[in-house]
Amino acid sequence: MGTAEQIVSSTSGQIQRFIEIMDTTLRDGEQTSGVSFLPHEKLMIARMLLRDVNVDRIEVASAGVSEGERDAVEMICRYARQNNMLERVEVLGFVDGHQSVDWIDQCGGKVINLLGKGSLKHCLNQLKKTPEQHIADIQCVVAYAISKGMTVNLYLEDWSNGMNDSPEYVYQLLDALVAMRDDSHAAPAIRRFMLPDTLGIVHPLQCVEFFRKMKKRYPTTHFDFHAHNDYDLAVSNSLAAVLSGAKGLHVTVNGLGERCGNAPLASVQAILKDKFNARTSINESKLNDISRLVEGYSGIAVAPNQPIVGENVFTQVAGVHADGDNKDNLYCNDLVPERFGRKREYALGKTSGKANIAKNLEELGLELTPDQQRRVTKRITELGDKKEIVTQEDLPYIVSDVLKHDAPEDKVKLLSYVVSTAYGLKPGANIKVEINGQQYEASATGDGQYDAFVKSLRYIYKKYLNRTFPILANYQVSIPPGGRTDALVQTVITWNNNGKIIRTRGLDADQTDAAIKATFKMLNIFEEQQ
Repeated sequence: MGTAEQIVSSTSGQIQRFIEIMDTTLRDGEQTSGVSFLPHEKLMIARMLLRDVNVDRIEVASAGVSEGERDAVEMICRYARQNNMLERVEVLGFVDGHQSVDWIDQCGGKVINLLGKGSLKHCLNQLKKTPEQHIADIQCVVAYAISKGMTVNLYLEDWSNGMNDSPEYVYQLLDALVAMRDDSHAAPAIRRFMLPDTLGIVHPLQCVEFFRKMKKRYPTTHFDFHAHNDYDLAVSNSLAAVLSGAKGLHVTVNGLGERCGNAPLASVQAILKDKFNARTSINESKLNDISRLVEGYSGIAVAPNQPIVGENVFTQVAGVHADGDNKDNLYCNDLVPERFGRKREYALGKTSGKANIAKNLEELGLELTPDQQRRVTKRITELGDKKEIVTQEDLPYIVSDVLKHDAPEDKVKLLSYVVSTAYGLKPGANIKVEINGQQYEASATGDGQYDAFVKSLRYIYKKYLNRTFPILANYQVSIPPGGRTDALVQTVITWNNNGKIIRTRGLDADQTDAAIKATFKMLNIFEEQQ
């Protein structure tokens, strides 16, 4: 199914073009400043991209860069071969005689993405060769790769500048290379010609113009488009390329890449499906998972408002929007969160209004009278004016505080604690807590003060209560919105307790104290659920 160019939609009767998606997070995305994946991290990302997200192809490295790259490519190729996916794994190679081909072959790879020059300036000024010499060098590498049983794709580096400044050079190159044949397979020697906007200089109308010229001159040739985002046009240019005949697009997870990055996988997928009615192999429900994995390994945080995968993109803030959703999904579009394995949330703040609060209360199973709801709304608005963050988990406590009913006291209390650190010694923690009226003490060391504190709690829960302590799934520290570097620290912790996920926040002038507050907030919430 993944190789068919067109398919008729059973619902609409329209013809859908199939677009190949090649993810280059592990090669081009790793050129992001400060990003360097370890071999096992590359394997984990590659496995999720191939098995779960189901991209058609992945580009995993550049040939000959380092021994670490060799280890990564060998691991990925071994995994792909064992799962009949080896033809979907590609490695960038160079026009260097036999060197790149042999390196890829020794790693177990079967697909080389050969890097040729797509502009006359690059050919003359970087290679110091004539077009004829460069063509001959490419042909030698292609022939050798085919003799080793490899599939060959060809990048035309700086193609967009080539079409701007030296289109005749581009055509001279293509005329010679499109004609090459792989006699062993009765097929073109070069499977795909991959056209990069290397410096991110084109706009969508230029992209349409250049692609139409290429398709008119070479109507049966497979062209991929490789976008860069210097003018924030990578997604728009990708769509323009598809509209003009491109059969494949190159993307990276979270838009990673050199300078301003590449076209983001999630955004390209959504716009292809929703705005072009194109068909891809992508499993949309896994896009958020791969985003989180790459975010963790790369250390590059995803912007909260990044389409599809940003933390806040499925959060309604204005109360009027929640009201419209209640009445007929008036503020929803085709980007429904469930499509991407996510859930719509309704923020609590000064613009929330009673509709947002009603949505959150409904999800928590709390019922309030109109007067009670008005009073809770007023308190949340006051907190919002002070730039306090209010979460759904906070709502029961706000309700308790506002209504002043006889709520039970916290079941888990921190009575006292000491955390310490000293040069040459591991940080330590001594704690005393009360759980359901019973007091316990423990001490532990850890990799940090908070880690030592949590290990002490884990010891108490395991030894005295014979219970599993919730797993810390994510930990973020930031200055609260509107705060200053000398103001409060906000700690946001995500917990997993037997499959139940909860996120709690703590505010304090000290990072460790903020984390401890978030921890005890979590423990009391889970205790109520016991």
